Amino acid sequence: MTSDPLLQPYRLKHLTLKNRVMITSHEPAYPEDGMPKERYRAYHEERARAGVALTMTAGSAAVSKDSPPVFNNVLAYKDEVVPWIRELTDACHDHGCAVMIQLTHLGRRTGWNKGDWLPSVSSSRHREPAHRAFPKLIEDWDIERIIGDFADAAERMKAGGMDGIELQVYGHLLDQFWSPLSNDLDGPYGADTLENRLRFPLDVLGAVRERVGDDFIVGFRYTADEVQKGGITAEEGIEISKRLADTGQVDFLNVIRGRIHTDPAMTDVIPVQGMRNAPHLDFAGEVRKATGMPVFHAAKIPDIATARHAIASGLLDMVGMTRAHIADPHLVRKVMEGREDDIRPCVGATYCLDRIYQAGEALCMHNAATGRELTMPHEIEPAETKRKIVIVGAGPGGLEAARVAAERGHEVVVFEAAPDPGGQVRLTARSPRRREMISIIDWRMAQCSARGVVFHFNTWAEADHITAENPDVVIMATGGMPNTQLFEQAGEKANVVTSWDLISGDVKPAGSVLIYDESGDHPGLQAAEIAAEAGSTVEIMTPDRVFAPDIMGMNLVPYMRALQDKDVTFTVTRRLLDVRREGNKLTALIGTDYSDHTDEALYDQVVLNYGTLPLDELYFELKPMSSNLGAVDYDALIGGRPQALQRNRDGVFQLFRIGDAVSARNTHAAIYDALRLVKDL
Repeated sequence: MTSDPLLQPYRLKHLTLKNRVMITSHEPAYPEDGMPKERYRAYHEERARAGVALTMTAGSAAVSKDSPPVFNNVLAYKDEVVPWIRELTDACHDHGCAVMIQLTHLGRRTGWNKGDWLPSVSSSRHREPAHRAFPKLIEDWDIERIIGDFADAAERMKAGGMDGIELQVYGHLLDQFWSPLSNDLDGPYGADTLENRLRFPLDVLGAVRERVGDDFIVGFRYTADEVQKGGITAEEGIEISKRLADTGQVDFLNVIRGRIHTDPAMTDVIPVQGMRNAPHLDFAGEVRKATGMPVFHAAKIPDIATARHAIASGLLDMVGMTRAHIADPHLVRKVMEGREDDIRPCVGATYCLDRIYQAGEALCMHNAATGRELTMPHEIEPAETKRKIVIVGAGPGGLEAARVAAERGHEVVVFEAAPDPGGQVRLTARSPRRREMISIIDWRMAQCSARGVVFHFNTWAEADHITAENPDVVIMATGGMPNTQLFEQAGEKANVVTSWDLISGDVKPAGSVLIYDESGDHPGLQAAEIAAEAGSTVEIMTPDRVFAPDIMGMNLVPYMRALQDKDVTFTVTRRLLDVRREGNKLTALIGTDYSDHTDEALYDQVVLNYGTLPLDELYFELKPMSSNLGAVDYDALIGGRPQALQRNRDGVFQLFRIGDAVSARNTHAAIYDALRLVKDL
């Protein structure tokens, strides 16, 4: 028995949940042909095995053919989904974990040129800014059809062994009816009264309840305050909550606050790093107090202390820790074992969500096993043979290599030229809004220290340092340095500085600053924000047709909020060709990929963001001494087998390089390089 509020059981209707921690509905975009197959099952089963009480699957599982997924969602309108749902629920139930699913019709939050190319439908004539399709104004026969589709989908989920469902009522079709901001209808479903706006969602609820019976759990995940002029107010949201409770047909309320029709609005609903933790928690508590209903909630609740407070203070009945479980699926088990310090922290990078909203798959910035449960381990197995492993570089890739090697039981030595670990992540964390990123480093340092990894800081490793250790394996994780050589002009540019120079503080912003961003990732906009905050006139230029394409929707929002009230302009489809110094000014020659047009402009400072070049001198010096001559067996790497290439009989150690020491990529790539290589050493 334990007195920890998070570990107390909770009775929801007939269902006993073994603790108060849940994973809210979300779509990691792992289905195959719209079905939650092996990868999907493995993802949820890993978290069920580790102790979470309730996992909610398939954010936005589609109930109708004219609700085509905007990313790779579960197709709940197909009968063939039932056996796949059964496999998933059985796997989670085997570990005492309840399973539910979210059902929805996207309404205008999709496109007509997807799936079966049917027109999107909505209670509104206006398109949603985020998805841009102009919808058909819904007709009576559409309403009847979609009500039946919801009931059919709910019946399929019950047949698949689900413990319950929740209806998605924020930003999607049901909410489009009940929000005055998106209801252009007349008549019984029109916007003139709250009763009429609620009619369609309640008709759906009634049809679902009639189909699945009274014992099946049905809840709403809904916005109780749109936080926008003309929308649902907090007061009206409380009234809606009471009306839902009064139906007697709803078993729980899963509360959000805000809208999701634009990237900025969605980012306020699902805050990213640098934003306040748990911003809507107290409001969810107000809903619980007003209704007496079981209330669930999730919105940037990344740590155990906040989650524990939510339950102990009576604000919530179940606390959602969804991104936290993407970072560490064993979170609950570690709490149960008194190992809270071992929890891999969510750093709010929101790499997971940003990827799916650009048609990718959810991956965690610093847990490369998430979403790869079929091939990558969350728990590292000890090696049969202990080896000596030397790692050069203590950035995220090098530290991940050290952590995994130490968990394998190897003797590990790390050389780092800087006085502190972290590499580019430490540089990133200098920006106040991105300081949470340093937890990627701090967590790995703590894991390495607990396993006896030896660190040599302030040491520029030479070949003699490495060979003196008599290693069996050498891993080069030396990263890279900013590239200042543009393709268009041979030689490095003496008249420019780099985004790193501004971020580190080594160079101060000048009066007029050109940020030439050919990488499109965070350092370019970080440098622009620093210059703008210093009062500079800033121009951000890219040869691409959009700026910062690698900073996806939700992460772009804080930059825009920081820059748009400053003297900052954005210039697209322009390519920097040359920079000449003329007196105390710089003349930039600017061209375009679309024509032969060129022009010139004067700046006080030109800042390049053009990726990194590998720091690989030591690698090439060591290469002739290695048994594999630096080569990687890609088939073995991908297949999860040890590296066994022998290309040099006289070689005395294996040599590998990872992360930006190979080529400019990102933090996740460096960590994934390390995990999939070292787990088999």
